[in-house]
Amino acid sequence: MGKVYMKLRVMPEDVDIDLEKIYEKIKEVAPENVEIKDYKIQPIAFGLKALLIVAVMPDEGEIGDQLVERIQNIDGVESVEVEATELL
Repeated sequence: MGKVYMKLRVMPEDVDIDLEKIYEKIKEVAPENVEIKDYKIQPIAFGLKALLIVAVMPDEGEIGDQLVERIQNIDGVESVEVEATELL
């Protein structure tokens, strides 16, 4: 069984949302076998920024869907988009 690399774009509900706090919450709610490898805050437009997350997880079941669902349930998160997935 391999590992899956997943790149996610997390959009906040408002320009005033602290993306560093959202990142910390993502690390807390991630399933135990998901490793959050990296993140970046990317300017979008008019003060709006997106949080880009890189996660590595085992290639099993619905673990990626679980991660996305848990992130969507964090207060202050508007949406989560999977930008890329790759089998390592």
